[in-house]
Amino acid sequence: MKKIVVLGAGLSGLASAALLAQAGHQVTVLEQGDWIGGKSRRLNLAGQIVDTGPSLVTFPGVWQKFLDTYKSLGGQVPSAPEFIRLPEVGRYFFQGQEIDIPIPPGHPWYEPWRRFAEEHEPLSDAITKLLTTGPTDTASLPALAQLLRVYRSGLTTSSYLAGLKWMPQGLKDLIAIHTLNAGVAPDQTLPIYASMTAIMAKDGITVPKGGVNELPRLMAKLAEAAGADIRLNTRATRLSKGKVETEDESFEADAIVSSLDAAVTNQLLTGRQAAAATSRSCSGVAIYAALSEPLPEGTVTHSVVMPDQPKRLYAALKQNRAPEQTMTFVNYYLPGGIYDNELPTVAVLLTAPADGAKTDLTTPWVRAEVDRVSKLIGLNKPIDSYFAEHQVLNADYFGSYGHPLGALYGEKNPMWQSGPLHSPGYRSPLRPWLYRVGASVHPGGGIPAVIGGAMNSIAPLLRL
Repeated sequence: MKKIVVLGAGLSGLASAALLAQAGHQVTVLEQGDWIGGKSRRLNLAGQIVDTGPSLVTFPGVWQKFLDTYKSLGGQVPSAPEFIRLPEVGRYFFQGQEIDIPIPPGHPWYEPWRRFAEEHEPLSDAITKLLTTGPTDTASLPALAQLLRVYRSGLTTSSYLAGLKWMPQGLKDLIAIHTLNAGVAPDQTLPIYASMTAIMAKDGITVPKGGVNELPRLMAKLAEAAGADIRLNTRATRLSKGKVETEDESFEADAIVSSLDAAVTNQLLTGRQAAAATSRSCSGVAIYAALSEPLPEGTVTHSVVMPDQPKRLYAALKQNRAPEQTMTFVNYYLPGGIYDNELPTVAVLLTAPADGAKTDLTTPWVRAEVDRVSKLIGLNKPIDSYFAEHQVLNADYFGSYGHPLGALYGEKNPMWQSGPLHSPGYRSPLRPWLYRVGASVHPGGGIPAVIGGAMNSIAPLLRL
């Protein structure tokens, strides 16, 4: 048995804590905030439940592997959340068009979409395998080979899509916008992101009954059932071999698992705050609200409002400046569906630069985008006119506990350091006692990547 300190009670930290505690280690989780879930935080607005952070669950096989691993270590899972499949992947608003995914027959893009989907749908299992297999594990090679046969010489999302001469440019733009799920432009990501729309259309996208925050809540219960001690409002101030220091006490540690942003982890290790990197992922202006009345009938659950010129958005984000138009998700939930609320709720999630700004609904570019989004999704008045109570989370908020300037996915490494060559790695020969998970190593893949990556990182500790 080892004494293990886990930094951060987000998805990756809690996944690590639950498995390590169930494996017999003495686990202490230190969380600087007063809530469970990290970016997945539960708000109460006008008496309604609203969850922040990731709003959808894809690649359910990763979540199932986490549960199976916990059970294989002798743990009991009393009841896992029910996953509700949304009726559509999303309705995309782009250059005057309303486009549902999957694209229906009769649409001008239907045939190229069908051709694209048929080639990419079979990659779901291969991607799940890569997400749940260590980068040096030869068991991942067949899955990697399957992906390479599809992507061929396309090294990035944009270069791969550029080679599809039969695909309309508008459809390429729609597919490429999903690289912002990694916080960066399509010329900075591996082509695996090109497959996301097709896989989501085939497998569907789901939300746990009660909201995504049900997942970290269950993880915390599993961790505590296995003996882990979760301490909220406890900020680490220094890391060193064998010790984690906080403002009030220190903890002995045979191993440290950090799910904190890589820049924050490095500062705790060295005591020095590094200069902010110019190349960093995007942030967000996340507007959450309970509504005094429903949105118009026909408003879909998941809308994606794209900029008219995506390249201008990518350029603005690379320069860490506010865009003229951005990409916005609108997640709209009626009472009694996902949440057992009495009022409808909405999340308006604007892609924003990682500049540490304290933006709100009165910030000019935010105001302009909220008005644009409201019009495009069919409202006859600004969406905030429906708000009974709301809260805005911005780059300043995300910077208060993550990357100093609020970059949701940390600093951007060179493209070749994506995937199995990500930097920093899970472990370093210089600090074999430090295990990196979640935001500390590869933050930009959503729920499957952070849970799968956590399992990959701590695998040596589970074998002891």
